[in-house]
Amino acid sequence: MKWKKSIVGMATAALALVLVACGSQNAQDKQISNKELNLSYPTEISSMDNTKASDASSLTMLYHTTEGLYRLGKNDSIDNALAKSYKVSNDGKQYTFNLRENAKWLNGKHVTANDFVYSWRRAADPKSASQYAYLFGQIQNYDAIQKGQMSPDSLGVKADGDYKLVVNLNKPVPYFRRLLSFPVFFPLQQSVVDKYGKSYGENSLKTNSDGPFILKKWNGTNENWQLVKNNKYWNSKNVHLQKINVSVVKNPSTSLNLFQQGKLDITPLNGDQVVNYKNSKGFKSFTGGATVYMMLNQKKNPILRNENARKALSMAINRDELSNNVLRDGSVPAKGLVPSKLASMKGDNRDKTFGEKSYVKDAVSYNLDKAKSLWQKAMKEEKMSSVKLSLLTADDDQSKANAEFLQTQLNKLPGLSINVTSIPDKTRMSRQDNGQFDIAVNKWGADFSDPINFLQLFESNNSMNFSKWSNRDYDNYINMSNNRDANDSGKRFNDLVNAEKILMQNQGVIPLYQPATAELWNTHIDGYIWNPAGMSRNWINIKIK
Repeated sequence: MKWKKSIVGMATAALALVLVACGSQNAQDKQISNKELNLSYPTEISSMDNTKASDASSLTMLYHTTEGLYRLGKNDSIDNALAKSYKVSNDGKQYTFNLRENAKWLNGKHVTANDFVYSWRRAADPKSASQYAYLFGQIQNYDAIQKGQMSPDSLGVKADGDYKLVVNLNKPVPYFRRLLSFPVFFPLQQSVVDKYGKSYGENSLKTNSDGPFILKKWNGTNENWQLVKNNKYWNSKNVHLQKINVSVVKNPSTSLNLFQQGKLDITPLNGDQVVNYKNSKGFKSFTGGATVYMMLNQKKNPILRNENARKALSMAINRDELSNNVLRDGSVPAKGLVPSKLASMKGDNRDKTFGEKSYVKDAVSYNLDKAKSLWQKAMKEEKMSSVKLSLLTADDDQSKANAEFLQTQLNKLPGLSINVTSIPDKTRMSRQDNGQFDIAVNKWGADFSDPINFLQLFESNNSMNFSKWSNRDYDNYINMSNNRDANDSGKRFNDLVNAEKILMQNQGVIPLYQPATAELWNTHIDGYIWNPAGMSRNWINIKIK
């Protein structure tokens, strides 16, 4: 999942936190009586259309306002949401889901199997240009639909009555039910989407909800909105918050000031603030299943198609200095694209973890002398005497600080000049998606807890492969993991290990660090769930005492 730098996190196990207040008592008493939670996010919502949403802020709001077949819960569990039960065929290719019959939309109509069928067909339709459409790739006829050879109505999903959903796959998918907790698989009410057409999801008046909360006061561009409890939600009795007030605050100092004034219940902390507050009772820091990395646009710039140049750029970056002196929030240097929290999975022999077996030291090590030598070699190979590249990043304070560090590091390469372009994250994502960059800093967080979620991003034809890096052997290993070896955990493990090695050896991407979330809390909170691959923060079960 693409991340707007939001207060979002993942880990291999869910965390339930019980925190003690340390803020303004009067403000806290008011919050407790109103059962309201006040949060800040550093970036805006881009879309509330679950077919189109691809950033963490939007997806986090969708998790709270909509609901699909499953939710991810404690200890990486797959919890029933709209699915009451399921059965899978002996060959693993057909799933039948029985839906609960008391789930309703805002207009009082029941959520039915046809709502899922419509939503999935819409996402699979190439005209929708859904960036997450590739997650439907294992469902029958998806590839033919993408090629225009079949109608979206041919997708292997159908309703058997109002409350039974049948899905036919091309092959067994070990992680299929985990996928279904992701918003692109959530249902849509066709009558509402048809009513608003292309503007569906562009503001809170043109959205729908079958989940715990209703989005209010979002006009599509503003930086303040609310999540209000949805009393029509089937499980509303277990939603204890009445309202979540969200404000976009890009500056950590401003957010901390609001926290100290009792206007925020939780504030994210940057590295400078962590030093001052790490011993406070309300301080929390945790590293999850995400990686921040640099993408190199090989389609746009010839020098970035040169393997020696890509390796030189990676070796010129001191990741320890970045983590320890710039971030200072508990973030750790990346050892590969797949984060260590997800890379802890083991093969059948159980001798080494995924991260240990796929580790390519040179791909993430600092060696400036070798970097300079490789860069000069690449320049000679490309017949260039100087190179100017732009580094695209978001405009929040942390992103700017990171970019300045990277600029200083990369400018040490002879003949290279790096210009930083810091722009609002929504614009950054648009440019990134359209290939309007040389180098772009991106963050990806796990949509589900499996290395394939990261590795498939760099398949040659993946819609998220904005760098356009391509390697036939890499594609073959990903293909084998998804097909021939899908039901053999040991072989599949080795396929994914080999794919990661090729990606790192060829420097198809430059991993930087695994981000930590550092925060300060000032309310009594119980029931907070933090899941490794839930991708977003889960405030649904919160109680304010």
